[in-house]
Amino acid sequence: MKSSTDTLKNIKGGMIVSCQALEDEPLHSSTIMMRMAKAAEMGGAVGIRANTPQDCIEIKENVKLTLIAIYKKVYGNNNVYITPTIEEVKSLLPVNAEIIAVDATRRPRPDGKTLEEFYNDIRKIYNGLIMADISDFEEAVEAERIGFDIVSTTLSGYTEYTLNRPKPDIELIEKLKVVLNIPIIAEGNVETPELAVKCLEMGAFAVVAGGAITRPQLITKKFVDLVNKAKI
Repeated sequence: MKSSTDTLKNIKGGMIVSCQALEDEPLHSSTIMMRMAKAAEMGGAVGIRANTPQDCIEIKENVKLTLIAIYKKVYGNNNVYITPTIEEVKSLLPVNAEIIAVDATRRPRPDGKTLEEFYNDIRKIYNGLIMADISDFEEAVEAERIGFDIVSTTLSGYTEYTLNRPKPDIELIEKLKVVLNIPIIAEGNVETPELAVKCLEMGAFAVVAGGAITRPQLITKKFVDLVNKAKI
């Protein structure tokens, strides 16, 4: 695993591709996600964000890019599902990912722990970079105070108190750049190269794009919706 300094150096100013397919999606397969990551590598990506230990291990063994590992798991009616407890972190340890990302919103966690308690638990078992997936300004500031190495705007527009936020939340990136000392990753509905460039111009350290690149059913739907609307 690369040093934290090298990891940040390698992703600075670049595109990270999120290679994820949920169980109900046609590309759901560790092998397919690995090949998607290989394609992203060939296209010039600097990193991959992937879900589940199985997908992450497959990608790590075949792709030489920085890996952001997550493990989505739903606990009952709890809304926190991106690497929500220490059990998911433990499951990701064999991956040897350079970065592990977790939900760092203010919402109640399924294990009842505070974010700071959760962070301290992770630090006892993992020496890599820990990314805070946040949804608003206050959460990002709190994440840096706790000790997170990176914040990502992943959840802006997806928590009940940020549903009216623009996607991607470029204004949030611009505001955070003024007050944070840790890197800010832009993520969430970065649907065009132009938006990626705008995020970087406003202060993002790097940019994550997912569905716009790796979810063909969503890409197809955009074409179909526009064609149907045109009714030519």
